[in-house]
Amino acid sequence: MTARLALSLAFAACALAQTPPPAQPIPFSHKQHAGTLKLACKMCHQAAGAGERMAYPATSTCMQCHSAIAADKPDIQKLAAFAKDQKPVPWAPVYRIPSYVDFSHKTHLAAGAECENCHGPVATRDVLSREGDISMGGCMNCHRQRKVSIDCTFCHEDMQQEQ
Repeated sequence: MTARLALSLAFAACALAQTPPPAQPIPFSHKQHAGTLKLACKMCHQAAGAGERMAYPATSTCMQCHSAIAADKPDIQKLAAFAKDQKPVPWAPVYRIPSYVDFSHKTHLAAGAECENCHGPVATRDVLSREGDISMGGCMNCHRQRKVSIDCTFCHEDMQQEQ
């Protein structure tokens, strides 16, 4: 039984590692913005460090620079059209956490976790794909390594309290 479980986990890890990045409506390079230009995550992801959930930047945030920088490029013109219409760019999520998981970026960052712990070396990537293991097993392994509770209700809703 243990060999079967190990084989299943290995297969799941391989499938995860080969997951192609989702198609995005506008190309965006974290390597250019976070790497070369050294923009802090919180410059674009306003809730970074202070919020429970991360959010995509408002188009007005992007246009603070791109109203003048590369404004003649077709992709920036597409961005400008979203901004003019006051519509968010419909980014495709790379990571999704199930709604029944009580996950807080704020709590993890306050405990010393860094974005790279779950998301990989984002500042070196032109295109983001899912690199980190945010499965329950991946999270439990991380909690064990850092000697954090792995009690079910530490991360999941307590279904008994809700009844």
